[in-house]
Amino acid sequence: MSIKPEHALIIFARHPVPGQVKTRLSPPLSPEEAAELYRCMLEDILARTESLAGLERYLFFEGGDGEAAYFARTAPDMARFLQQGDDLGARMAAAFRRVFADGHGIAVIIGTDSPDLPVTYIQEACERLQQGNIDAVFGPSGDGGYYLLGMGKLHGGLFRNITWSSDMVLRESLQRAAEEGLRVALLPGWHDVDRPEDLMRPELRDEQNGAPRTRKFLNNWLLSETD
Repeated sequence: MSIKPEHALIIFARHPVPGQVKTRLSPPLSPEEAAELYRCMLEDILARTESLAGLERYLFFEGGDGEAAYFARTAPDMARFLQQGDDLGARMAAAFRRVFADGHGIAVIIGTDSPDLPVTYIQEACERLQQGNIDAVFGPSGDGGYYLLGMGKLHGGLFRNITWSSDMVLRESLQRAAEEGLRVALLPGWHDVDRPEDLMRPELRDEQNGAPRTRKFLNNWLLSETD
């Protein structure tokens, strides 16, 4: 089944400033190294998703004028918007609301924590929603959250009363879905790069993983650690 052109891919991103991104990776990384790793992950995600046919990509970023200028240089071919909302749930809900208002019939959101995420998972999410027998698709991540959420319309309850940045995110989100009577599908699990132990994942150093910038950074960092 092909993906229809009216589908949207939302990418949430942050400006890679030392001390403001990937703070849970410091140590072992320095704040500057953590920011550089984040930049590599962001650029890998942007490059990987560029090849997806049939989706319009939207980049939603945190910050203000300085961040807008950075992302204008980093993602010049994408629609770019400042994130709006008091917490992550409110910001995601606002992003979905924006792309649905633009006329998209299906929208999928991802972040930058899984630079080697198979793009086939994004395609599968769109295809399953396109079939019309489910309301939401989650991609479970190993830390108890999710790396992807897809919907055919905004279900605001999925973003309320969630303990964000915890290992309860997916469980609580599925509970909200059940309370609202939503039909949910789960994609295969995938990993984030968010904790020190994630830096040692062999998959991230696999030459076939499609995240060359992340792979190069980690290989160079590991070499420097063993010198």
